[in-house]
This record gives sequence, C-alpha cells and structure tokens, in this order.
Amino acid sequence: MRRSTPLQADTDEHRSGWRTIRKVAPYLWPEDEPWVKRRVVLAMVMLVLAKLIAVYTPILYKGAVDGLAGEGVPPLALGAVGLTVAYGVARMMTVGFQQLRDALFAPVGQRALRALALETFQHIHQLSMRYHVTRRTGGLSRIIERGVKGVEFLLRFLLFSIGPLILELLLVAIILMWLFDVWYLVVVAVTIALYIWFTFAVTEWRVKLRREMNDQDTEANQRAIDSLLNFETVKYFNAEMREADRYDVSMKAYAKAALKTAYSLAFLNFGQSFLITCGLIGVMVLAAIGVQQGNLTVGDFVMVNAYMIQITVPLNFLGTVYREIRQSLVDMGQMFDLLEQPAEVKDKPCAPNLSVNGGEVTLRDVRFGYEPDREILKGVSLTVPAGQTVAIVGATGSGKSTIGRLLFRFYDVTGGALQIDGQDVRDVSQTSLHASIGVVPQDTVLFNDTIRYNIAYGREGASQADVEAAAKAAQIHDFITSLPEGYDTRVGERGLKLSGGEKQRVGIARTLLKNPPILLLDEATSALDTDTEQDIKDALARAGEGRTVITIAHRLSTIAEADRIVVLERGEIIEQGTHDELLAREGRYAQLWNRQQSDAQAA
Repeated sequence: MRRSTPLQADTDEHRSGWRTIRKVAPYLWPEDEPWVKRRVVLAMVMLVLAKLIAVYTPILYKGAVDGLAGEGVPPLALGAVGLTVAYGVARMMTVGFQQLRDALFAPVGQRALRALALETFQHIHQLSMRYHVTRRTGGLSRIIERGVKGVEFLLRFLLFSIGPLILELLLVAIILMWLFDVWYLVVVAVTIALYIWFTFAVTEWRVKLRREMNDQDTEANQRAIDSLLNFETVKYFNAEMREADRYDVSMKAYAKAALKTAYSLAFLNFGQSFLITCGLIGVMVLAAIGVQQGNLTVGDFVMVNAYMIQITVPLNFLGTVYREIRQSLVDMGQMFDLLEQPAEVKDKPCAPNLSVNGGEVTLRDVRFGYEPDREILKGVSLTVPAGQTVAIVGATGSGKSTIGRLLFRFYDVTGGALQIDGQDVRDVSQTSLHASIGVVPQDTVLFNDTIRYNIAYGREGASQADVEAAAKAAQIHDFITSLPEGYDTRVGERGLKLSGGEKQRVGIARTLLKNPPILLLDEATSALDTDTEQDIKDALARAGEGRTVITIAHRLSTIAEADRIVVLERGEIIEQGTHDELLAREGRYAQLWNRQQSDAQAA
C-alpha cells in the first residue's frame, strides 16, 4: 500500500476542509426555509453597519481631541462635548449591532447544529452491524460530539470573524491612505502581512499538535468508557489498579501533547504581540513626526493610534479563530466521513413492505461468512412452516445465531436466499421486516431508564395496561410490583441493577408487547433458573400460538417439545426431526442430549 507524503496529507486535508465547507453551506442557506435566509441577510446587514460605525468612531475621537486642543475642524459641526457624546453613542451602537447580529444568527446556527446532529444520529442507526462491531463506541461518540459542536462555531466565526476582519482591515487601510499618505498604508500592510503569515504558519504547526492531543484525548476517553462498561469484569479480576495504570498511560500521553500545545500557544502569542507592537510603533512614529512638522494635529495622532488598537484586537484573535476553524474543519471532516460511510444493508429503491400471511420462513442454499475467506453457513436449506416451532441446535460456532442475524437482516446472505412467505428479505423494506420479527436475544440489554420504559419500548404508544399484561405473560409482574417504585424502578446502565433472569424476563415482556407474527428466541431462557425457565417456557409457548417460532438453543431440554429440531454442525445441517426421532436415530443430537442429561444428573 502506498504511503502518502506529508505534502499529500496536507493537500488531502485542505481538500477535505473545502468539502466540509461545501457540505455545511446548504444548512446556512436552505432552499425550503426562507426564514433562515432572512435572518442570515439581516445578520450580515447588522455586521456591515457595526463595522462602518466602528471605522468611523476614531474620526469622532480625533474631532473631540482637536476640539479640546483648539485645532482642526470638528466633524459634524459639533463641539468637543458633543463629539465626545457622539463617540460614546457610536461605540454603543457598534456593540448593539454586533449583539443584534449574534441574536439574529443564533437560531440559524442552532438549526444547523440540530439538523446535522439528527442526520448523523439517524445515519449511525442505518449503518450495518458489521460497522458497529468493529467501531469503538467511545471514539465514535467523541467524533460526533466534536463534529456537531464545530458546526455552529464554523458558521459563526467564518462569517463573523474572518469576513468582518477583512472588511475592517480594508476600510482602515483606505482611510489611512486617504487621510494621511501611502507610507501609513505600507507600514500597516507589511505589519498585517507578516502577522498573518506568522499566525497561519504557527497555527498550522499547532493544528498538528492539537490533532495529536485530540487523539490522545479520544484514546483516554475510550479506555475510561471500556473500563466502566466492564465494571464487573474489572472487579472479578481485581484489576482496578491495572485499569488505573492503563488510563494513566493514556492521560500521560494526553498531558504531554497538551503541554506542547500550551508552549506553542505562548510562542504564538509573543510573536503576534511583537509584530503588532512593531507596526504600532512604526505608524505612531510617522504620526509623531507629522505632528512635530505641523502637518498633523494631536487628534490625528490619537486617531492613528485608535485605528491601530482597533485592528489589533481582532488580529490578536486571528490565530485562535483560524486554529479553531481549522480544528472545526478537521472535527467536522471526521463527522462527514462518518456520514459518507455507506450502509452495507440497504433497501432496494421503492422496496415494498413485507406481507406476512402465515409467517413461513425458508432458507434456500444459504451461504454466508463474516469474512470472505471464512464461510460460516455452507449451503443451508430449511423451511419453517407457518405457525410451527423449529429449534436450531449445535455446538458453539456452528452458525445458529448467524441464521437469526440473517433473518433480521443485520447482514445479507452471500449466496442463496432467505424468504418469508415467499418474499426475499432483500426485496422488502427493512422497517416492515423488523416490525414482523420479535427477537429475544441471549444477552438482553436494557436502557438506563425505568422498567416501564423498557417494556413499553416494544410498541410505541403502549398503555400501562398493555405493559402490565406483557409483564404478567413474562412472569415478572409480581416481582415488579414488589419493588418500592414498581414500574418506575430504574434498571441502571445496561440493566445492571437487575439480575440476569430479571433482565431476560423484561426483554421477553418487551418482545411479547411487540406482538410480531414471527418470534426468534436466541437462547431466550439461558439466564433463568429451572423453575423460572419452566414458567417462561409456558409463557413463550402461549405467545407462540399461531406464530412461527425459531428457537436457537444450547440447552436441549428447552426445545424438546419443538415441532422440529435442526442440528447444525460447522455450518451444515446434519440432522433434523422431532426430539423422539432424533433420539431414536442415535446420531449427533442423541450424543448432545445424553451428555447434557449426564451433566445434569452429576450436578
């Protein structure tokens, strides 16, 4: 693989920056929302008015000084006191127009932030399972957080810092050349040119340091999240100090990068101050000579100083603004890279909704592998008749759970076809497919919310009576009502406040509330004790009446009553039949059954 040179990397980064600006622009000028355009135009008018008044303010200052010194002709035919008042009013108007500009633009920035955040959030949920299992959640959330925050900053400072600064510098340059002579313009122009060159050169260097610091920050954040999500595992292996040491290593690297950033900022600030001070001295010396020679008034001297101070303030922020804009472009570039990440599983154009008439599931010579060179399913053909219960059993890695993921279309088959009532799942909309299948996974993960919320998640708009009915069917209603807060009990991060069996029953209740025509039970009773398991089996048997049920099981006692049992071995079906038929055959299923029975008796 070819490695890009630093020059190529910088070119790619700048190209990515322009791409980001092009993608953000439509949020600033949307075709379907005229109120946004009006606010942008009004904000720009306020901006121009503020700059025009700001540029004229030093002339009023000069008039007041000359009036007090008895020199020159005061502007606007006002006395020294009147000019002083006008100077104050002009300064207030400048601030007023700036604040009005910000107030007008604030809804535009917030709208853009909200729209991009929503688009990114929706896109992430549309990405395939393969993408999510290979990404680190902490790093992903950091990219989104920084990218979304960069939207408003980029829009605000690109429009209200860089643009106004250029306008103000041009106006000041014209005034200096018009009121004085070209040498003032030369000194100011050279100073600004050197200042901008120095600022951009050092800031480019600092952007690289900042990127390194962000990378270390992301790494430290990811390690912290991983450690906290695996709190129990850390405790089981007495690894608190090990985790603290790993986190400290990341924070040490972050601190090192942060120090480099701080030192480079000190260098940037000193260099900027040195160049501005040299320019200020140069212009003031020219003005002082003019006053001594009688060509300029004291008010002119003061006005020149006021203009230099006036352009110094925004220039001092130029490095910061430029750096933040560059960083925002980098952060947003990562977010747009995420938005451009294609979804592996997509609906076909105008895909119809799945029409479930009975719920027959058919696998026709299905082949699939998570990696191209490692096939998991090797030509599996299977029919699950409508309304029947079919169990799929086999050793770990045989491909049982993979069939469930393909049915729900987390992945697409690489060969053959998977159909529901004769309709290929690749030809129908994913929304209708997902609505028709209820899944109870082996490891039920709950939201950090109330038990009511987690059960009601099964069907939008479900009433309290519906929730309680589903809880009763899952044999968990009595447990919930025994809790001090009942259905309002919060379950904690990933449901950790509940036991494994309690979590599983909440998950079953959630799926029962969904009331789908097809049920997929992936080790649904694996976390339950024997007594509870029997209760849940009865509940699931009642829930499965009139539905197609596919049960993926390791514990064979849970599926002995299935209409048909399919035995998978290394991605191929080696046996199928009823429980009694398979035992009589004395094949692989019989071996697994006898071994589990022996283990149960030994226990």
